[in-house]
Amino acid sequence: MADALLTLDGLRKAYPGVVANDDVSFTIKPGEVHALLGENGAGKSTLVKMIYGLVKPDQGAMVLNGVPFTPANPAAARAAGVAMVFQHFSLFDALNVAENIALGMDNPPHPRELSQRIRDVSNAYGLPLDPDRTVGDLSAGERQRVEIIRCLLQDPKLLIMDEPTSVLTPQEVEILFTTLRKLTAEGTAILYISHKLEEIRALCEHATILRLGQVVDTCDPREKSARELAEMMVGSTLHVPSRAEVAPGEVILSVDGLSLKSATEFGTNLHDIHLEVRAGEVLGIGGVAGNGQDELLGALSGEALAPGAITLKGEAIGHLGPNPRRSRGLLTAPEERLGHAAAPDMSLTENALLTGSVRKHLTEKGFLKWGAAEAFALRIIEAFDVRTPGPDNAARSLSGGNLQKFVIGREILQNPDVLAVNQPTWGVDASAAADIRQALLDLAHHGAAVIVISQDLDELMEVADRFTALNEGRLADPVPTRGLTVEDIGLMMGGISGDMTDDTAEGAA
Repeated sequence: MADALLTLDGLRKAYPGVVANDDVSFTIKPGEVHALLGENGAGKSTLVKMIYGLVKPDQGAMVLNGVPFTPANPAAARAAGVAMVFQHFSLFDALNVAENIALGMDNPPHPRELSQRIRDVSNAYGLPLDPDRTVGDLSAGERQRVEIIRCLLQDPKLLIMDEPTSVLTPQEVEILFTTLRKLTAEGTAILYISHKLEEIRALCEHATILRLGQVVDTCDPREKSARELAEMMVGSTLHVPSRAEVAPGEVILSVDGLSLKSATEFGTNLHDIHLEVRAGEVLGIGGVAGNGQDELLGALSGEALAPGAITLKGEAIGHLGPNPRRSRGLLTAPEERLGHAAAPDMSLTENALLTGSVRKHLTEKGFLKWGAAEAFALRIIEAFDVRTPGPDNAARSLSGGNLQKFVIGREILQNPDVLAVNQPTWGVDASAAADIRQALLDLAHHGAAVIVISQDLDELMEVADRFTALNEGRLADPVPTRGLTVEDIGLMMGGISGDMTDDTAEGAA
């Protein structure tokens, strides 16, 4: 097309056992916000990696600004005017903003000049940044700004954004959208990937839908409901999670006076945490990223010990490590799936064995029961619709959403008495998110106590019986979710609730 900025024509990319993209063709116009939609494993990540020069297509062609576009690497893509903001931040906590941005530039200017350019560009686009601030001291939203400003300093013609709002507050999302609209008004095109379909409807004017690596539909998302978009992605009717009303049983897990110093310099200390979770109950914990979620899950899992502060079914377990807690029925799934919840280069069978060996009896007298471990991995793959050629594939070969389904399924299928999960549907498509939420509700219905830590407030309102919020390592008093307003949630996330004070608690030793 004569007015196209980028044209993709018949792109194909195959890996052993899977065709990631098959005959993908569409165009992106200057100044357009173009959504790329698809369920987990649909081929979105592979496609944008080809555009950004990280992957070479097996077949097909790309044309950028009327010129054949065959980037050999990301540097070549950037030189041609393509920039990308990845879902996972690539920043060094110990360096300042300017130093991090310089590392991401092919030819960074003098530090003084770069600092001034950061100030000028960040203020011009409504994303103010201090170039001298240490990245480890920044909020998740401010770190997102660093990634975006690094791209904007390249004056891109096409900006690719992969799940850019996954760690942002609603207010930060609005600021980001204002910035993106300013960019498109200046002629920059944006290729936008997100599983938050209401955001797609609010921001994007065109959408290309992938399924199993192929383009299956296109639409104007502003003319579709979020449910219609989700059903276009999965090709079937979307399941809506449902819960059975069951009165909570006895207290299964209690945390009393938990104070804990973060293991990392830029983490968040926990201050006098109190909570109880009953059998059959889902407790939702909200909060902006970086307010102690990782530290709380570490304390519950046993990766950080807290003697005297945690009780499971009447037994003090704060002094126990992860495996003894697992054997007693307390299981957890951390936010960081690749490298924490799963070992990237290990197969799915080996990853199933890592946490399932205790409760699924996958070892005997020091020997691995490989057949049983493989059967467990296959059961996870089947029950949670994990898209992979088989259990021998490495964890890193899965898309982010499919690995998330595997990690959550691995813990649920061990029938825990208590399950604590952090960001259970992060980066997961609408259909898979509904399935995961239903699995958590079913687990509670069968008598487990479930703790869901999430930045997705809609998710918490959907699954939680009671809601609380973490703010700077302090936990608000839990309240019933039913009848809770957005204003109530905002106050709790800001650290204001009935019994909370502004007094600074003593940090743990």
